[in-house]
Amino acid sequence: MKKILIVGAGGFIGGHIAKEALNRGYETWVGVRESTSMRYLDDPRLKVLKFDYDDPAQVEKTLLEAMPASERWDHIIYNLGATKCVNFLDFNRINYIYLRTFTDALQRARRVPGRFLYMSSLSAMGPIHEVDGQPITGREVPLPNTRYGVSKIKAETHLETIPGFPYIIFRPTGVYGPHEKDYLMMVQSIDKGWDFGVGYKPQQLTFIYVDDLVRAMFMALEGAPLRKKYIISEPRAYTQAEFRKIVAEELGRRWVIPVKLPLWMAWVASAVAEKVGVFRGKASTLNRDKYRIMRQRNWQCETSSAKADFGFEATIPLREGIRRTVASYRTP
Repeated sequence: MKKILIVGAGGFIGGHIAKEALNRGYETWVGVRESTSMRYLDDPRLKVLKFDYDDPAQVEKTLLEAMPASERWDHIIYNLGATKCVNFLDFNRINYIYLRTFTDALQRARRVPGRFLYMSSLSAMGPIHEVDGQPITGREVPLPNTRYGVSKIKAETHLETIPGFPYIIFRPTGVYGPHEKDYLMMVQSIDKGWDFGVGYKPQQLTFIYVDDLVRAMFMALEGAPLRKKYIISEPRAYTQAEFRKIVAEELGRRWVIPVKLPLWMAWVASAVAEKVGVFRGKASTLNRDKYRIMRQRNWQCETSSAKADFGFEATIPLREGIRRTVASYRTP
């Protein structure tokens, strides 16, 4: 039985990874923080490790005590990360420093696995081909324009600088599915008859359904070459109008009013929401970092490397994925 550790297993994607690992017969550990909700990690077969990433000694100790010295995890999926923060400095702490702390502890504890899959983001690339509209390939020089994207590219660079470290890096585009919250807000808005978009220039959006993403993870762990990066996405892009139409049809909504906000108004709304979030001590989904992501017009991406190297192709198109997401949304 192969052994796998999923770090950052408590969230939307992490719960799906843990379930798939058990389904595939892995002996499965999940790494969580003390405060992590275990809502999606209630299977008794899961072995829980609790990490304090602000304490390097505790992380190392936990790794050492997880199994005998002669054993190793075959694979580690590092899914820990923050997509929104009250304080933007926390992006660097959570997305970069925590990864550095964890990889350092792995090396000191002699627990480096056979393969280490790091979940980065397409946002690490920044706004690429905004003028010519060509797909992002991953071969371009990354120019992230968000604090989130910068923290992700710093984490990627850290892995690249560790001699011989067996990493694989995924840069998924927008991930959606049951239990995801940000896209759920868009679905709920359309269900109420409103579809809010930003900017008047057409935007090309890309998506990956969570089940496809998780399947890609295990395919890569079982067959991808090491020390390479992959963009993971459905191979086609959609406009906001196409997305709205699909969601409305799956919700059974006959009429949805599209509302286009000019970029300046979206910036003001983002800045205000961010300040309100700081006042309340709670990260706001809408903030200035998120505004830069919404402002980006071109999210088309080229996915042939994943197909060539380990045979992955997305099999769940947006309509089917939205159908499953809406079904979950409708279920009490």
